[in-house]
Amino acid sequence: MVSILACCANGSGTSLMMAMTLEKVIKTQGYKVDRTNHCSISEGKQIAGNYDIVLCPLNFVSMFSAAADNGAKVIGLRNVMSQNEMTEKLENCGIDLRS
Repeated sequence: MVSILACCANGSGTSLMMAMTLEKVIKTQGYKVDRTNHCSISEGKQIAGNYDIVLCPLNFVSMFSAAADNGAKVIGLRNVMSQNEMTEKLENCGIDLRS
């Protein structure tokens, strides 16, 4: 099973919207995800290593280089509410989300 973290600047608005979009994507695609969470960038940088995938706005991807170096897939989103973009990027991240 996979764990996914959604992060934004303050951890309340954008990351919550990402988490809600993520839940829709998980249901419609039938992904096997055991844990999701959303938080601020500052908290996310500290806990990202505990997740398989980190979602964030495109301009924050570089802030998660340490997590990426430790094996987390960091996915930058142009439109955090786009189910199509999120699905496409999750499908292409290299992690099997269906088993």
